[in-house]
Amino acid sequence: MYRERGSSVPGAVLWTRTAGARAARVLPDGCTDLIWGEDTGLFAAGPDTAAHLSGSPPGTRYAGLRFAPGVGPDVLGVPAHELRDRRVALDALWPGAEARRLTERVAAAADPGAALESLLLARGVRHVADAWGPAIAASLAAGARVAAVAEDAGLSARQLHRRCLDAFGYGPKTLARILRLQRALGLARQGHTFADVAARAGYADQAHLARDVRALAGLPLGGLL
Repeated sequence: MYRERGSSVPGAVLWTRTAGARAARVLPDGCTDLIWGEDTGLFAAGPDTAAHLSGSPPGTRYAGLRFAPGVGPDVLGVPAHELRDRRVALDALWPGAEARRLTERVAAAADPGAALESLLLARGVRHVADAWGPAIAASLAAGARVAAVAEDAGLSARQLHRRCLDAFGYGPKTLARILRLQRALGLARQGHTFADVAARAGYADQAHLARDVRALAGLPLGGLL
């Protein structure tokens, strides 16, 4: 069972999950997560370039904070590209003693998700330090072309690419493709036909939608729904 809600940590969503009998398919979304698991402790999940299957014994509990594209690096203190397609124990990113103390406090809490929020707020995570990343992600999510985004930001294409690697884990074209996938899924869940989804989300045609969804998610759009 998976649930999520808005978080008191700026730029984040709090989610909880209890593992079921089947592995969970985590789709790329440009986000970075800080996750506590009963079987893993605290770890960071970097931005994915393709679907990630997460399997655990049924009943295993997880709680996590999912940071919007461009926010995670400020919180975790590491460029996003260093976490791309990786799951990294927190003690490899933060001082070991601090990571162990945080893990013990979250594990002992009646509500691990709320404990995770409180610990980050106590650590001083109270605002999004760099609004540049979320603004770029919002422009790409709205369908803006990469060249126009670079021009609006006052950057060359090479400068934009370099900054995107640090903020999102990959370049702007890959981020735009991943955000388009999320936009297409949202439209499909609202009941739009696949042809309408393709047109509204910015694909060349329905065949382009089908190819891109399968490449990023590992399943056709109908299978995901």
